[in-house]
Parts: sequence; C-alpha cells; structure tokens
Amino acid sequence: MEPDVSIETDCEIRVAVLPIGGPIPPPRLRDYLSMLSGHRRVDLSSVSSFYTEHQKSPFTHQPWDSGSLRFKYVVGGAPPSPWEDFQSCRKTLAVVGLCHCPSSPDLSLVADLFAAACKPYTSALVHRCFAFCPSDSQLDEGKKVDKVILFPPSDRQTQEIHMLTMVQDLAASLLMEFEKWVLRAESAGTILKTPLDSQSSLSSEEVIKAKKRRLGRAQKTIGDYCLLAGSPVDANAHYSTAIELARLTGDVFWHAGALEGSVCALLVDRAGQKDATLEEEVKYRYYTVIQLYRRAYLQDNAQRVSTVSFELEAALKLARYLCRQELAKEVVELLMGAADGAKSLIDASDRLILYVEIARIYGSLGYQRKAAFFSRQVAQLYLQQDNSFAAISALQVLSLTSKAYHVQSRGASQKQDTLSNSLGPSHADGGKMHQQSVVSLFESQWSTLQMVVLREILMSSVRAGDPLAAWSAAARLLRSYYPLITPAGQSGLASSLVNSSERLPAGTRCADPALPFIRLHSFPIHPSQMDIVKRSPAKEEWWAGSAPSGPFIYTPFSKGGSNDSNKQELTWIVGEPVQVLVELANPCGFDLVVESIYLSVHSGNFDAFPVSVNLPPNSAKVILLSGIPTKVGPVLIPGCKVHCFGVITEHLFKDVDNLLLGAAQGLVLSDPFRSCGSGKLKIVSVPNISVVPPLPLLVSHVVGGDGAAILYEGEIRDIAISFTNAGTVPVEQAHISLSGKNQDSVISIARESLRSALPLKPGAEVTLPVTIKAWQLGMMDSDHASSKNSSGVSRISKEGSIPLLVIHYAGPLTYNESPKNGDFVSPGRRLVVPLHVCVLQGLRFVKARLLSMEIPAHVHDSLPNPIFVDDGSAEVVTSPNSVNSLVKIDPYSGSWVFRLLELELSNPTDVVFEVNVSVRMDGTNNGNGVTSIQNYAADFGYPKTRIDCDFSARVLIPLEHFKLPVLDGSFFAKESQTTDGLGSKISNPAERNSKAELNASINNLITKIKVRWQSGRNSSGELNIKDAIQAALQASMMDILLPEPLTFLFTLAKNGIANEGIKSPKELSEQTIVAGDSSIQSASGSNTRFKGSISAHEMTPMEVLIRNNTKEPIQMSLSVTCRDVAGENCIEGSKATVLWAGVLTGIQLEVPPLEEVSHSFSLYFLVPGDYTLMGSAIINSATEMLRARARTDSSEETIFCRGSPFHINVVGAL
Repeated sequence: MEPDVSIETDCEIRVAVLPIGGPIPPPRLRDYLSMLSGHRRVDLSSVSSFYTEHQKSPFTHQPWDSGSLRFKYVVGGAPPSPWEDFQSCRKTLAVVGLCHCPSSPDLSLVADLFAAACKPYTSALVHRCFAFCPSDSQLDEGKKVDKVILFPPSDRQTQEIHMLTMVQDLAASLLMEFEKWVLRAESAGTILKTPLDSQSSLSSEEVIKAKKRRLGRAQKTIGDYCLLAGSPVDANAHYSTAIELARLTGDVFWHAGALEGSVCALLVDRAGQKDATLEEEVKYRYYTVIQLYRRAYLQDNAQRVSTVSFELEAALKLARYLCRQELAKEVVELLMGAADGAKSLIDASDRLILYVEIARIYGSLGYQRKAAFFSRQVAQLYLQQDNSFAAISALQVLSLTSKAYHVQSRGASQKQDTLSNSLGPSHADGGKMHQQSVVSLFESQWSTLQMVVLREILMSSVRAGDPLAAWSAAARLLRSYYPLITPAGQSGLASSLVNSSERLPAGTRCADPALPFIRLHSFPIHPSQMDIVKRSPAKEEWWAGSAPSGPFIYTPFSKGGSNDSNKQELTWIVGEPVQVLVELANPCGFDLVVESIYLSVHSGNFDAFPVSVNLPPNSAKVILLSGIPTKVGPVLIPGCKVHCFGVITEHLFKDVDNLLLGAAQGLVLSDPFRSCGSGKLKIVSVPNISVVPPLPLLVSHVVGGDGAAILYEGEIRDIAISFTNAGTVPVEQAHISLSGKNQDSVISIARESLRSALPLKPGAEVTLPVTIKAWQLGMMDSDHASSKNSSGVSRISKEGSIPLLVIHYAGPLTYNESPKNGDFVSPGRRLVVPLHVCVLQGLRFVKARLLSMEIPAHVHDSLPNPIFVDDGSAEVVTSPNSVNSLVKIDPYSGSWVFRLLELELSNPTDVVFEVNVSVRMDGTNNGNGVTSIQNYAADFGYPKTRIDCDFSARVLIPLEHFKLPVLDGSFFAKESQTTDGLGSKISNPAERNSKAELNASINNLITKIKVRWQSGRNSSGELNIKDAIQAALQASMMDILLPEPLTFLFTLAKNGIANEGIKSPKELSEQTIVAGDSSIQSASGSNTRFKGSISAHEMTPMEVLIRNNTKEPIQMSLSVTCRDVAGENCIEGSKATVLWAGVLTGIQLEVPPLEEVSHSFSLYFLVPGDYTLMGSAIINSATEMLRARARTDSSEETIFCRGSPFHINVVGAL
C-alpha cells in the first residue's frame, strides 16, 4: 500500500530526492529540501521556454494555458514497486541529487556517485544533481562536469529563483520524455506485467487471453502518462478505450485501474469545481472500482497474490474525497470496511499504512477518539518489531494520541495543538457536549483504557531508551490512577521513576508532576505589627477610609462597601519574609521523600526558601513555605517547585483544585486528601499579590513583661509600652487611637511621648505610658462564675473584651527605588497593641436598697436654721461643716430624716478588701445667715469597712436629703398613657419635665458618692455603684423620694398669738424657733426662758401647718392627737393629762395647690414628761393621682394621710 493516497495521486510524478557526496548538515539539508518542495506544482505555461517539440505531440489536447505538472518528492527514494506497470504513478520517473559542496570538494566524484545512485531507479527518465554553496574553484570545475548543476552562493531569494528555473527545466524534460514513451508505445507496443501475470506456466487459452488484454492495458498505461503530462482530456480518451477493451476481455483488475484513472482525469479536468452531480459521479465510479477490485481479489486469490490493498486504497481515496461532517456516516462506513479488510493484508507494513491513513481521516473528520484507537493499532505494530527505532516511532504515535485519551504530557501540549490543527477541528463524537463535560465523562468512564495507554507509553519509552519520557509516563500513571493500582504496583512505578531519574542528568526538569499532591491551604494572617493601610497624603487623617491588607476580604477594621473584584488583595514588602501554608498528601503505600519543595514564582521578584519533607504512606501534612520579595511589582504564585524522585517538577494549585472539584462531583476517582485523612478544606484562590518598597516596622512590648496584667474590677494601674522601629526606614507620621471593647477603661495615653520622638529612626525606641482602669465584668461572666463557684474558680474577663491600642504610622512618602510615575505613594502601617488585662471579679454586689430613718423632732431652743433651695422649698440643716449635715429636718414633717444607701457586698476572691466611702456635699454660707446648698463643696470620709475572703458585709452610704417638692400625677401616668394613630405614646411637656427633674436629681446624687477599695499595698480601685444606686432609687422612688400629698408641721405660736391662714415659707421661717437665746411667750404674757423644754401648767399656744404638695386642691377632715410616752391618748378619756383650747378633731379644711393652711389651738399640760403630737387627715373626694399614691384602685376606699410625730418635752414649772 502507498501512504497518503488520494484520487489525485494518479496524476503526481514521483521524484526521488537523494543526498549525494559528503554529509550534509541537517539545517542545510532542510533548507535545500524546502526550496525544492516549494515547487510541487509547475504550470505548463512556465515550461514552454524549456520545451522542444521534436515531432508531433501525442497529447493533442494539452492545456498549455491552464494545465500543470504535479510532483511528489520522495526524500531518500523508494524501492521499485512490483505494480509500476499497473499504475505509472508508482514509478520513480525522475531522480534529483542534492550536494553540499563544502562537504564534497571533488565534483567529478559527485557526478560518479550520483550516477551510481540513479542505477536502482530503472524507470527514471530524467536525472538532475544540484550542488549548493560551491567555492570559486568548484565553479570553474563545474563547467567541465555537465551532470552537476551548481547553485552559486547568493541570497535566499536568488537561490529560490534559480531552483524554480531548474524545476521548470526538469518538468519540460519529463514532458518530452512522456511524449517519446507514448509515441513508442503506440507504434511498437509494450509488454506490461503485474504480479498477477508472473506465473511460470500458462495454458494456451491464457496465452491467447493475455494477447487480447495487451492492447487494453497499453491504452490504460498511455492514459496514465497523459495524466502525468497534465492532459486529462487525452487521458480520459485512452481510459475509455481501455475500459471497453478490459470489459470485453474480462480483465477485471485492469478494468478497475482504468476506471480509477478516469475518475482522476475527471477531477483534474474540472479543477476547482465541486458540485453534487460531480460528487455523485465520483461516488458511483469509485464504488464500482471497489467492487471490481473485490472481484479481482476473489478471482486471483487462488494464485496467492493479494490485490486487496488496491480495494482498500480505493476505499481510502473515496473516504478522503468525501471527508466532511455532512457525509460523516458514509465516510465512517468506508473506513470501517477498510479496517475490516486489514485482516486480509499479509504484509504488516501494509496494515500499518492502512491504520495510519484511517486515523488521519478520522482526525480530519473530527473523531479524535476513533483516530486515537487506530493510532494505538499503529503503535502496537511498531512495538511488535524488536528494535529501538520502531519503539521510538511507537512512542511518538502514542504521544500524539494521548491528548484524545486526556493523558497527554504538559510539555507536549504545544505539539498537540499543532497536530490538532493538521487533523482538523476538534469535536467530540456527538459534537454537542461541552468540552469540560466530555473531559469529566471521559475520566470517569475510561480510567482503565487511560491506564493501558500510559503503560504502553511507559513500555515504549523504556524500549526506546528515553528516560525522560519514561519518567513522565510513570508520573502520570501514578498520580492519576493510584486508586486503581495495587500497593505493589505503586512501589513498582516508584522504582521506575527512580531508575529513569538515574539515567538523567542532575537537575532535570519535567513538565508532568508526580507526587505529592499539593494544594494551597491558606495565607497566614498578618501579625498585628505588619498590617498595611493605604495612605492619603492630602488628608490630615491619612489613614482614614483604608483597610489593612491580609488574606481576607473582610477584616474587623475595614469599612463596609462593595468589592469590585472577586480576587483578594495582598501586599508584601521588599525585604520582609512572608509565609504561605500548603498541604501535601501522599495517598500511596510507600514512604515519599521530597528532597526539596519551594514556592514557584514566575515574576522573578521573589526568593523562595526550599524545605525537605518526609511523608509516610497514606498521610497528609501542612507545611509552611517562606520567601523574601526582592523587587517592587506583582508576584505570581501558580504553584510549587518539587524535587522528588530525582526530577524537578512544577505542581500547579489550579490542577489540584480542579481535581478536588471533580472528586466532589464524582467525576474523578478519588480525593487524595480525604483518602489520607485530611479534613475537607474550602478551595483557596491565590490573591493578587503586589510588592511595595520597604516600610517602617514598629514592634511593641510591655515593660516588665508581656504577660497579662491581673486586675480586680475597678482597679487602676499604669502600663508602660515600649515601641521599637525594627524596619529600615524611619517613622515620620504616627497617630494613636483606641479600638475594641471597654475603650472607656483607658483613662489616659501619653500621646505626646510618641509625637515628640518622631521621626523614629531605625533601631530607635520610645516608651508610652498608658493608665487603665479595670472594667466591670458583664452578665455572661456572672453566669460563668455561678457555674464555677462550686469549684472555687473566680470570675474572670472573657477573651476579646480587652481594649486595643491602634497606632497608624508611616515612613517617607516616596522612595528612590519606587517607580518615577508621580502617582506612587508609599503606604502606611497599622499596629494593634492589645492591652492585655485579665480582669478578676472583685467585690461582688449582692443587693442594694435605699433606707429612710425618721426621728421625731424635739421642741427646744437650739433648732437649726432653715435653708432655702432654688425651687422655693425649705430645709433645716445643722452646721454644714460636720458629718451631721446629712441629718436634716423636713420643715413640713417636723422630723429628723436620715437617708441611707445600703450596699451588700461579698468578697469571693482570695484577698482582703478595705472599702472607704466618701460623699461630696454641696453648700456654703452666703453671708446673710442663709445657706445655699448648690454653692458648697466638701468631701466627707467614713470609717473603712474590711471584707475578708469569702465573707460579705453591708456598707451604709449616708445620702444627702432631698425630695421632689411637688407630687405630680405624671409619675403615675405610665400605665394610663394613650397612643396616637401611629402607636406612639403621648406625653405632655409637664410630665416630661417632671420626670426629667427626678432623673436629674438621681444622677446628681450618684455623682457625689465614691466607694473606693484597697487590697494590699499596690492594688486599689473604685467600685462602680452607679447601676446599684440607680436601681435602688428607682425601686424606692414612690416611697422615699416622692413627697407625701400632705405634710404637717407643729409650731409654737409667735408672741403667743396663733395666727390661722395660709403661710408662706418666709413666714414659716419667721415662726420657727431660732437657735440660741430664743424665748417662748407663755399664756400669761410673761417671757420665761427654757433650755429645750416648755413648762407644765401653762397654756401653750400652738398651730399646725398643713401643706398641699400636689397641683390640685385637697379637701380634708383634720385631726390632732397627743400621746404620752406609753402611746396612750392623753387628750381624750377619763385619764386625760392634757387640756386643750380650740378644735382638735373633725376640722374641715381645703388646702389650695402647693400652699399651706394653719390651724391654731392651745395645750395645757398637767403632768411633765415627753409627749408626741401627730396630725392626720381624711381626704374627701380623692383624685386618681392620690389613689395611685395610696396604691388603691377603689373609689369607695377612704384615703387616710398621717404626718410625722412631733416630740415635746414638758418640764415642771419653776
């Protein structure tokens, strides 16, 4: 069989191209061959100047204007074919020699060598020997040697023109020889034989039959020469005659050959034309040719001479002619029939050529898998030959087919692309599936076949002596199909890798990775000292709006906003080491020794540090790879470089990511990391990495140790933090701020210390004092403490609750090494220093409550002065310079009132606490004898309270007396508030003002109380009692803070006259007994001085003042009672000891809002002693506010109001 056959092959003139003389350098030989092979087609119009017509040409219809001669150059020549007489295109009709003159100085010897080389080609009609690059002496010698044509030294274009001239001369010489042969054959005839006619003994009938067939065969051969001469019309005429004669004589084989030649003549005559009619005619004739060849094979099979190759060639020619997608079904049927006919071929080389041609046509059709299958058959035929050259050929064929099986080498990808372009467009058999889907389906279903292909490549590589190809095949086989290979087979492949690497030079690189599997694990989080922020030099706060760099899109310090790119951004600094975490997996059953592994960086601005790793069988390990950026610019890290099994390979992260994705979808065999026991890891993409110039680097440490300072709640301590510039450039800008939780616990920061140290040069150090107060532990910690109390573990602060000291700093704006583009600004850095404080639970609040103690006032001659507050209300206090200032007389109740805040504290710690209470008092004398509370400030300390370990104690905090002057209904309106249409609550301004006044009073009181503690010599702090006081006051607001609706005050009538009516606070003060030498006027009109007492047996005029503390008038029934020390009523009954004048019960009064009324009466004490006066009233027609104050909802229930007791000391008369 002939390779690369087509229907037009019958019109091609075969030319043998032979190297002559000394060895020709391969580049030179390729140059000469390229100049010669560029002239495969020579137009007849261009050879007319070299053509000489010696007699009338037999080619009467020669197309001189449109015809051409076609050449087929066979480098190295080819042995004569036994079928040359049957098809003239199989003859070598010309021989061209190529000589390189520098290698062959003797041109005469070259001519002799060329003549000897032409002798085997007996059918050659023309001989030419081209000699290139001759010297001057050879040029002179060439004039004497006619058989050698010299190509003088010149440029390539001149030599190509010279070559075109020589080829045109060769074409003209062949045309004239064809004319001679045809004229001789027509006149004298010729004897044409094929292997079918080579039988030694012929019967008389066969001799007669042969003579009859001779004329038809001669016509067929003349048609072949007409076709070779470029005259298809003449060729068709001779073919028609030959067909008729062959049909008459029953010469089936020659009949098929003549019909095949007529199809070629038809196509050459209609060059460039292709329509349905022509196509159908070609198909009809060629199907007839195939049938005729099949009949000839059956007839001549008894002679043991096979003609099946011609039938198969005809099928291949028709398939190549019809090769396009629309006729794919018909082409496949022809090729499958030809493949079945391969069994009838005796010669293995014929089968090899057949499989090659079938694979090529399938490739042109786009059926790559079928092409790969027949290519493997070709490789099998090569491997059956026991020589290295056949093994090399098998390796090349298998390498070409590996792409169809998706086991191709990375290094051969470019060659595969070239091959796919030559074979035609790449399509799947269906032509409709997406390429990635085809790959996934192929890998999941054809694993066994892929393993077979790789084993064949490995075997052919070993036989061909190519250790690198063998290493690549073993690596692909082990890496892709380890789950299907037994442990013994895995160890055998590992041995093959080692054996192949021993035959390779040290440092050999291969494009195909073996083991281990490597995936990107993560980029370690930047240390807090190395965060990078963008710099805005136009802003004073140059760091504002920037986020620190890092491997995460979101960081706690970044502002919200959309992310324009899916890839993360990462910044590295020149000269600062960086680290990347990768995970390695060895899923095989042998120990894997990785001699070195390091990051693969293609950008050339990164120095990677190699490390060695040992991986036990079926194990995975996460390792840290590091390196140093060396230049400014982007950094590309596609994977890792691995030196394993003696060869250096590059492992790409994306390949493993695709493998893991396929494993998750069930499209590949196994996940190597899961099989090694590694957990499922989210695929991490390599971020966009950029390298910036050197930056300053601040490193912090706490003076005295970096351990956490242990503080109790409320403890205050100074912490000194030292900052050192560990970079290579100075710090020129720095700003300190706070972040995180409990920022208010940082009392002060010495910012000036850092600012005064700028610029901080490399290696310089500055110390920054920070004062911090331990914060109050939260409720979550309280719950945690309650669960731990049984084990004796104290409550401590949770992680993440500490404040953070944030320092934004930067170096110079530009650097000499930076690009001179005018837009580049060096970034800054952000240093986060956690203020490591471990807060332990200190004194624990158990409960807090507000206590009120009322002591009845005594009537004596040293009562304190009244104090007028801004709201017009009056209070009576003692000297403001004593602690007793906290004990006051309510002017409307006539009693001493003492307010106490009780805090119950427990000590769950293992230390002793001493608690000290101090109260800030407001008050000063204005010079007129009247004290103003708002203008006085003094601190009063109280005895310390010691609380031992695991004990509790109550701390009483005296409070400054205060009450709201008005009982307003707004304090009880919470439940009765109405809502508007939108559901919001409605409150009038008066209600809001009243509540605001109450809150302001509470807050004012809280700010005046300080509870400090001390434990040991160096531990001290302050308790946060704000919440406790707030809760206690809010809970006691109605009972203690809010005033009573009615208050009662008993006084002695001035000058013995009991004036009834409404009294103002000023008038009340004038009636109050002044401290010092005050006198009480008796009923008899005489002035008698008493020392804190009144006299018995005298009529003492008195009055009671009733004040309305509400904003509504109150109608009431007033009653006055007097009791002795035994609590008995001493006015009524048979044993009464006090006489009275006036009305003491059932007194009907109406008190206007916020005003007082007085009622006068006189008492006559019969027996000296201590007595108590008390006023009470029954309120008539009580309002809703009064019922709320009395905590009753019934409108029928009586509202009773009773005043505080008023003590009187009665002494005997002098």
